[in-house]
Amino acid sequence: MKNGEYANSERLPRENVLAEKLGISRTQLRDILASLEREGFITRRHGVGTIINRHVLNVQTRMDIEVEFLDMIRQSGFTPAVASVWVSESVADAKIAKQLQMEEGAPVIRVARLCTADGRPAIYCEDVIDKSLIRGSYTIKDLKLPIFHFLQQFCGVYPYLDLTDLRPTVADAALAEIFQIPMGSPLLSMDEVDYDIDGRPVFCSTEYFADGIFRHTVMRKKL
Repeated sequence: MKNGEYANSERLPRENVLAEKLGISRTQLRDILASLEREGFITRRHGVGTIINRHVLNVQTRMDIEVEFLDMIRQSGFTPAVASVWVSESVADAKIAKQLQMEEGAPVIRVARLCTADGRPAIYCEDVIDKSLIRGSYTIKDLKLPIFHFLQQFCGVYPYLDLTDLRPTVADAALAEIFQIPMGSPLLSMDEVDYDIDGRPVFCSTEYFADGIFRHTVMRKKL
């Protein structure tokens, strides 16, 4: 729909035609269309057909859809890179213990990443993982991958959804040095906890986004 066969279409073909084109069953197709409709990319109307919502499809960055940082930077029109990764072991403070439902003082792994857009610092993220979840040995190279890959490979857990608090903030001395900006410059902060499908918290993170690189959009549907 975005840049393929239906890039210039207002509607998708009938279900039987589309299923045949894609080489899948109509049941599979209906599941896919239902997902696309939940995400706002299409609207299905009886007697009208499947309408392509280009005003939604053309949004660069959707905050209500989980996208890995490098993909987010790429979708915003920049060349992404992981500039640096810092890994340290510490213990859970009161906030982390509450977020991850663990004992205060229990061991955790902290992973800090700085991602750049065309060489400019764009996203700084600090992930925290309950150390007891980690199975087997890992290297710094493993932690340079997106956190979701590490959790699946070394912890056997699969994040299903997250709850995120958003707030505007300004750069303190440490963040100003990381982002190479003056102290007091505006940043967007996200405080996130990710859960598996059973509702167990699997990691938490604090993310900071540089001003002027991303345009964050949220789609809200009237239910």
